[in-house]
Amino acid sequence: MQPQVENKGLRGSNRQALITDLDRRFSRSGIRRKQISRVLGGSAWLAWVQVVTGIKRIVDVVFSLALLAAFSPLLVALLIAVRLRGGGIARIPKLGRWACTYHQLAFTSGPLRGLPALLNVLRGDMSLVGPRAISPCDVTAADRNAWRRFAIRPGLVCLWWIRQRANIAYGGEFETDSEYLDTHSLAGDLAIGLRALPAAFFGRGVELAPDRIDLLGIPVNNLTMDEAISSITGNVKAGRPSQVCFVNADCVNIAYRDRAYRELLRHCGTVLADGIGIKLAGRILNTNIRQNVNGTDLFPRLCAEMERQRLGLYLLGGRPGVPDDVANWISEHYPTLEVRGYRHGYFGPEETQDVVGKIRESRADVLLVAFGAPKQDKWIREHLEQLRVPVSIGVGGLFDFYSGRIPRAPVWMREIGMEWFYRFMNEPRRMWRRYFVGNIVFLWRAISWRIAGGAAA
Repeated sequence: MQPQVENKGLRGSNRQALITDLDRRFSRSGIRRKQISRVLGGSAWLAWVQVVTGIKRIVDVVFSLALLAAFSPLLVALLIAVRLRGGGIARIPKLGRWACTYHQLAFTSGPLRGLPALLNVLRGDMSLVGPRAISPCDVTAADRNAWRRFAIRPGLVCLWWIRQRANIAYGGEFETDSEYLDTHSLAGDLAIGLRALPAAFFGRGVELAPDRIDLLGIPVNNLTMDEAISSITGNVKAGRPSQVCFVNADCVNIAYRDRAYRELLRHCGTVLADGIGIKLAGRILNTNIRQNVNGTDLFPRLCAEMERQRLGLYLLGGRPGVPDDVANWISEHYPTLEVRGYRHGYFGPEETQDVVGKIRESRADVLLVAFGAPKQDKWIREHLEQLRVPVSIGVGGLFDFYSGRIPRAPVWMREIGMEWFYRFMNEPRRMWRRYFVGNIVFLWRAISWRIAGGAAA
């Protein structure tokens, strides 16, 4: 009987604790305490927001004053030059904090026409860093549903501006603004300001440019990331075997030495511009590159689209175990995307026909080959008809990144065009010649091509 007495005591104790908890939460005094706590908590949060906002405002005032003082002779000279051309200072309507309209100052013409907006920063209309200032007529339905972008002052410099100039603005502007709003801080704003300095030398991000351009004698499909994915899936639907090549600075250098590879690129169905080196060469040659369509950034977006369209993928290349890890990554992130086979790239000539046969039997829609350029592209070209895969793509070192063998450079390094340096730091023995010799040779070739008027390869 003793255990029953103890159980009754225990139930009584639990009942009393429950009554006490209900009284604390729902009695008049309990509700009053909860209301006071909520008010104090909300006040603390508002106070913290005001402190952070106040500090940012002080930073904006100090830096805008310093910049205005430093650039005052230049501002006067620019104003005189604009006046002589019959222009002046324009007042452009923009939406500021809380979507209130203000007038952003700018010269009517000239390369530094946005410099007078420092006065808007000093006045409190803008911040040095924030979302892009938009005109009232530019507000779309999506913007109206996302008033968060108006919770802070617009900026002279924004994350979207940096990524456009680095040609890695793959998502929409609102998506980038949301990323900034979710992560922004004083230290983050300082980092964005520093990243804006090298981005200023990349040239303007472009949306309109020729669909196909000539880059040092190599025809390049000048596509955005979304257009490249649409092109790949369109070729899958067409059903005819087609090849996609990525071309970066190193590929161009190889093509100069390897005639067969150069001819392959010239006759390839789709050649995509990859890397900041191609962007800089485009500037030298007065040719706009729409986006940096590199395989590492394209891969997850292609997986998402293939999953949506219920297409199948085959992975070929990398060290033993590497494609297995990539397949695991795909199953984790895109669980309904069918990986119809994978194999490492360490096989001899006597095994080639067996590999080709297994790929053909898999009935994959897209084949990714990671042998490194130009080996992967030549292998695809040689076996393209036998493979009977609608789209075959040479992807270089992509498998190493998605298998976790080599880490990807952080976003901020990609924004300033320094991903190559991060790769060098990870593999200095393998990459030093490619980057510190090859990049210089590539840029010199671009300059020579410009001087010669594109006369010779």
